[in-house]
Amino acid sequence: MSYRRSYQPSAASQQQVEDTAKIMDKTWEVIQQKTFTKWVNNKLDIKSIPHINNLGEDLTSGVRLIQLLEIIGDTPLGRYNQNPKMRIQKVENVNKALEFMRLRNLQLTNIGAEDIVDTNTKLILGMIWTIILRFTIDDINQEGLTAREGLLLWCQRKTAPYDDVNVRDFTYSWTDGLAFCALIHRHRPDLLDYHALDKSDRHGNTALAFDVAEQHLGIPKLLDVEDVCDIQKPDERSVMTYVAEYFHAFSALDKVETAGRRVAQFAEMMASVWDMQSDYERRVLALMDVVDSKRKEWKGTSFSDSYLEAKQKSAEFTTYKNTDKRTWVAEKQDVDTLLGNIQTKLKTYNLAPYVPPQGLSLADLDKTWNGLLDSEANYHRSINGKIREIKENLRKSYANAANDFQKQLNALSLELAKLDGDLDIQLNTVQKITGKLQPLQSSLQKIDDLDRQCEEANTEENDYTIYSVEDLSFELSLVQKAVQKKSAFIENQIVSRNMTNLTPAQLEEFESTFRYFDKDNSNSLSPPELSAAMASLGLFYEDREFDKIFSQVAEDQDKASFEQFIRYMVSVTEDKATPEQLCQSFRAVAGDKPYVTEMDLKMCMVPVPVIDTLKQTMPKSQDGYDYTAWVNSVFK
Repeated sequence: MSYRRSYQPSAASQQQVEDTAKIMDKTWEVIQQKTFTKWVNNKLDIKSIPHINNLGEDLTSGVRLIQLLEIIGDTPLGRYNQNPKMRIQKVENVNKALEFMRLRNLQLTNIGAEDIVDTNTKLILGMIWTIILRFTIDDINQEGLTAREGLLLWCQRKTAPYDDVNVRDFTYSWTDGLAFCALIHRHRPDLLDYHALDKSDRHGNTALAFDVAEQHLGIPKLLDVEDVCDIQKPDERSVMTYVAEYFHAFSALDKVETAGRRVAQFAEMMASVWDMQSDYERRVLALMDVVDSKRKEWKGTSFSDSYLEAKQKSAEFTTYKNTDKRTWVAEKQDVDTLLGNIQTKLKTYNLAPYVPPQGLSLADLDKTWNGLLDSEANYHRSINGKIREIKENLRKSYANAANDFQKQLNALSLELAKLDGDLDIQLNTVQKITGKLQPLQSSLQKIDDLDRQCEEANTEENDYTIYSVEDLSFELSLVQKAVQKKSAFIENQIVSRNMTNLTPAQLEEFESTFRYFDKDNSNSLSPPELSAAMASLGLFYEDREFDKIFSQVAEDQDKASFEQFIRYMVSVTEDKATPEQLCQSFRAVAGDKPYVTEMDLKMCMVPVPVIDTLKQTMPKSQDGYDYTAWVNSVFK
């Protein structure tokens, strides 16, 4: 039997491993000291407090630590010894700082005042990291793990369009500098040309990003290029601290882009309303012209004593009803619906109602249409006066049934056309109309039986009605389609009212974000998870609506449901604006000027066609366009 001897490292090899571990441990400690020292000094600059040089030694008295907490906590800590000489005074100062941190729910494990006073470097670094996590990265979430995931997801979403960037972590993913450049280019493409970068120049790309961020975005250089590019694995906490500065720097830009989108969406909505109004006026005018032309044709027609000619006229009239008349009936129905849709859409957005030009109102159209019906009746009677070989009672039976059927259709069409007011009430009325349509199919079958009896008796002509079975079936189908279209339109308007600006792509993005943070598949998010989800979508803790939801969740000690999440996301992407909101959005786009310029709109990513529409409709001022006057003119 043979035995396989296990490998035993030599004393020299073992020593080499231990030396490497010490070097790596010392490396991250040095990098964190540099990064955290710069971070602390950047905060001290807010109150013009002298910088610290050594993170351990300069915090031992507790003075700088208290001053730092007063700045980032935005509250005084009370009286403390500003020039401590004795150890006991320093311990008292540090204890005051630690007590403040505990009141702010900072998780301090195994850290006492003596550790800080005695310059325990690792514990001091841990304490500073906890402070950074709470007061900088906790804008994204309160929990360290979730904060990391929220910030990482934000970076991934912002850099997704860049094929050369793959952010998987806060260490290796940043060593080539491209992720930093991509974040800057995504928000401010005017500051650097990402596509012109030498992708292999790690040091150059990283240095460029650090310089641009400091000079143009006010982001301090918390890291040195060598801290990212020249070590095997960058320090995760240092990189997270620096990347969080990008998140906060770009949050203001996201607000301006949101304002630009609101302006663009409102302008697009107004353009669609104007298109609908133009379409309505064109179609009403065309329908009235063709109806007047047909009435003149009938008025100029003379009849002879020829039976064949009378029958020919009757056949031509039937052809008219089956072709031109049906087209006109459908068009009138569509025009009536179109005007109702225009008014409903304007009411949905709280805009002034549309008043058609003189001569093109529905009342004007109805007057012309009633004249057509009168002319039809007169013309029809003139033809039937030549044809008397019919059975009166059968004719009346058919006519009464057909006229009653048409009257019911007309009543339903009129009821449909007059729909107005609350959308839910309109939808309920449409459902009632649908119920009234169901019995008409049986009535139509009875009318068809009467019509067959008339044909058998050679009584095709009927002075008492102009409606054939085909007419009634066609108009019944028209009314059915009109009811279906109206129902679908109202339902869409209800969705538009409740979830304006929510596109399928947005819904998919919101749902995927919610599911990402719903770790236990409970269809709800805890307050930390909710914070992280909002942050990953580019929102931040200061948002008032978010505070409202967050406070409610915290107060109830409950979780935010998927419905709450979607409703909040709809509210911040809402395209239904009040005049005040719209003016505020224009003011944000214009940089607080009382007028907006074409360049302002372009800088906020407003599409060129929308800008052209705004230039044509907004009143000009001396230096640009008067958005306040324009907004007031379109709202009622």
